[in-house]
Amino acid sequence: MSNSSSITQFLLLAFTDTRELQLLHFWLFLGIYLAALLGNGLIITTIACDQQLHTPMYFFLLNLALLDLGCISITVPKSMANSLWDTRDITYTGCAAQVFLFVFLISAEYFLLSIISYDRYIAICKPLHYGTLLGSRACVHMAAAAWGTGFLYSLLHTGNTFSLPLCKGNALHQFFCEIPPILKLSCSDAYLREAGLLIFGASVFFVCFVFIVLSYVQILRAVLRIPSEQGRHKAFSTCLPHLAVVSLFVSTAVFAYLKAPSISSPSLDLVVSVLYSVVPPAVNPLIYSMRNQELRDALWKLMAGFFSKSLNISSSSYHS
Repeated sequence: MSNSSSITQFLLLAFTDTRELQLLHFWLFLGIYLAALLGNGLIITTIACDQQLHTPMYFFLLNLALLDLGCISITVPKSMANSLWDTRDITYTGCAAQVFLFVFLISAEYFLLSIISYDRYIAICKPLHYGTLLGSRACVHMAAAAWGTGFLYSLLHTGNTFSLPLCKGNALHQFFCEIPPILKLSCSDAYLREAGLLIFGASVFFVCFVFIVLSYVQILRAVLRIPSEQGRHKAFSTCLPHLAVVSLFVSTAVFAYLKAPSISSPSLDLVVSVLYSVVPPAVNPLIYSMRNQELRDALWKLMAGFFSKSLNISSSSYHS
């Protein structure tokens, strides 16, 4: 038996003990991570460099890409390193940092998705008030509120979780540090306090989910009243990517935390945790770029300008 004061490291759950499969896991995660870096990096660069994309919708999308980059960078590199070096260790401080940053970024992302649904609601249902309700200052304040609320929410949970006495070993049944596996190591009823906070947080997230659903009900009603088919298509094209991202985010998280204990197993838990912590940050850029012609055009223009500049530099160097 041990307590939290004597724990200097935690043991993460390994995907496999076979060396060949560990290397396969490393290369698979490396590919996913590079795809997430490339996709989100291109979205951030394109929005930042193209003046035509300096609108509220793309400002929020830029923030979403930043959060996705942070989320996947918190979990995947450490898991890759563990597989490459055949280890399961993570320091106590590193685990606390991973919990704090993951909860912070995931919470901020969910709040930001709620704000984006409000942005789409105003753009489609109240277009004449769009510039007034979503001015540059209002957008900055809403984005800051999402980041700040996520920070405070994570600070509360992380501080409370790591103040609990732990006496059931240091093995976490997860490939990264997360609050529920850590609570299972607690040896006192103090964990009920954190469980209560988690229930409160779930209630807040449920309210946000209801807000998103109600927003899209109003959006759908407004879109169906648009007389032209082209107008309806344009309205849907700006909403479907966000709706797809929300659906992916919520469905994977709900299945991970609310699935029946009878179907729970270590292998299934690992797969589900990958679905909600790794897949969305890598897939979100693809979802947004596939359905957004304006973003695709700006991206191609940026890439064409980059290659043209590179060719001119190479040509100048050759002639000199």
